[in-house]
Amino acid sequence: MDNNIIQQIKEIVTGAGSIGITVGKNPTVDDMAAALGLYIALQNANKKVLVASPTDPIVEFSSLVGVNKITKTLSGTGGGSGDLTVSFPYVEGEIEKVSYTTEEGYLNIIVKASQQGLSFSEQDVRFQRGGGEKLDAVFVIGAAYLSEVESVFDTQDLDIKIINVDKRATNEGYGDIVDVILQLSSVSEEVARLVLSMGIQMDQDAAQNFMTGISDATKNFQSPQTSSLAFEVAGNLMKKGAVRARETIEGTDLQRARQDLSDLTKKQVGVMQDSPVQEPSVTTQPQVRPQPLQSSQPQARLQQQAAPTGQDLPRTAPVRQPQTRQPQPARTQPTKDQGFANDDQDAPDDWLTPKVYKGSTDVN
Repeated sequence: MDNNIIQQIKEIVTGAGSIGITVGKNPTVDDMAAALGLYIALQNANKKVLVASPTDPIVEFSSLVGVNKITKTLSGTGGGSGDLTVSFPYVEGEIEKVSYTTEEGYLNIIVKASQQGLSFSEQDVRFQRGGGEKLDAVFVIGAAYLSEVESVFDTQDLDIKIINVDKRATNEGYGDIVDVILQLSSVSEEVARLVLSMGIQMDQDAAQNFMTGISDATKNFQSPQTSSLAFEVAGNLMKKGAVRARETIEGTDLQRARQDLSDLTKKQVGVMQDSPVQEPSVTTQPQVRPQPLQSSQPQARLQQQAAPTGQDLPRTAPVRQPQTRQPQPARTQPTKDQGFANDDQDAPDDWLTPKVYKGSTDVN
């Protein structure tokens, strides 16, 4: 809001004898807090002020100061709650008496006819509201459309200066002064800044209403959309005695957070109790390390020696793992080539000794 708009609003408020404040249909806590904060501030400025809402207040507004002052209409206007006058043609001697009764929430005005009877019809009966002090200005807070407040005051009365304060992108821009700022995080912060800028005295009750509205709209200043103006105004409100919403800080949100943490802990404990603890698997197979292939290893020699006679084995044989049983020497039948004269002759002493055949041996 620029200084020009502030000056225009200040001039209207200064010259107004009676000021009305209204919110739109189904207002938020922010909307109603801004309206009631302005209501108290204008009362402190010795202004005759009324506050209204086209819909009934909800329980969330119960903590706001002045909520009991909210009415359905603003008196003193064509659409307000001034005196209601019922008029119909009168002929001497036709009416014996006038009385009233109440039935199921309705007030029935009974016009008892004399023996002469009534000469007028239902179409001749007129209803007229008014009789109260006329409004000079109306603050419409948080209403995107002027049609939302048609039941509150006469929106077609050109003598009433309408000040439109809102932050909704859908606002149609009605009124004599349009104070619609989309970058606001709350309406309360803008109305509070307006009051402070005009030099109107703000007491603790008005400051607390504004603080409640800002806190609700910004989720206690935790919303990423919280504007810098909200923090700036909140600091000034705290100087006036306002405190941050303790119910939000120390009550509902904290209890909910504690309950969520408790539920999460219970779930984790339950999973640990229901799931059996699995022992880590241990591999019992021995780890085999590769052995270098060398022709000079004893095992390779042993495999060459165990080969049948007459076969020439390669000098390097593949390495095998040790066996549990000791290899038995191969048995062969003696031949004449090996130096036996006949079957009765005893075997040589070196018969069972392993022999290594060299490449020079002729094998057919």
